[in-house]
Amino acid sequence: MASSSSSPLPLISFSLTFLFFLSPALSTNSEGNALHALRSRLIDATNVLQSWDPTLVNPCTWFHVTCDANNHVIRLDLGNSNISGSLGPELGQLKHLQYLELYRNDIGGKVPKELGNLKNLVSMDLYGNRFEGKIPTSFSKLKSLRFLRLNNNKLSGSIPRELTRLSNLKVFDVSNNDLCGTIPVDGPFSTFSMESFENNRLSGPELQGLVPYDFGC
Repeated sequence: MASSSSSPLPLISFSLTFLFFLSPALSTNSEGNALHALRSRLIDATNVLQSWDPTLVNPCTWFHVTCDANNHVIRLDLGNSNISGSLGPELGQLKHLQYLELYRNDIGGKVPKELGNLKNLVSMDLYGNRFEGKIPTSFSKLKSLRFLRLNNNKLSGSIPRELTRLSNLKVFDVSNNDLCGTIPVDGPFSTFSMESFENNRLSGPELQGLVPYDFGC
């Protein structure tokens, strides 16, 4: 009697295992899930994301996505792709990403603070979109960042002083936004030309100890 009541258990276990391998959501890795979530937020007028199939085991065969030898996503190249919509926090799950290229599209909304979790990021090009709101202070965690181009958007508020800690930053461009306050002068900011800050509401270089950095905001 006892043995007959326990006999269905192996069948249930087999069924659950079978369902696990059939489920697209379970077979897709976290980076694929993050990119698929991004796709759901974007309007893709010319079908450049048509190859982004969430049922594949990883996104390394998708167009505009580059992976390393371990199948980790290291590049996202969607510059000048005629896409619109917005970005979401799921992009912060792309822990191995080195290049985020979304320039010259029509993407709007706020820049997600979760992008500050991309510790391996070398280049972030978001210029030529419709991003609004403040530059996230979380960008100060991007210690590998060398190129940060946010120009030609609708960003407002002051330039976060935390960005002066980015010792590897070589190119920084926030021109043609609606930023206010003063321009940082510490760290890598001592080397950036004034053209990187033009066509904003900025008050000029920071006069430390004389006026607050967010003067005029």
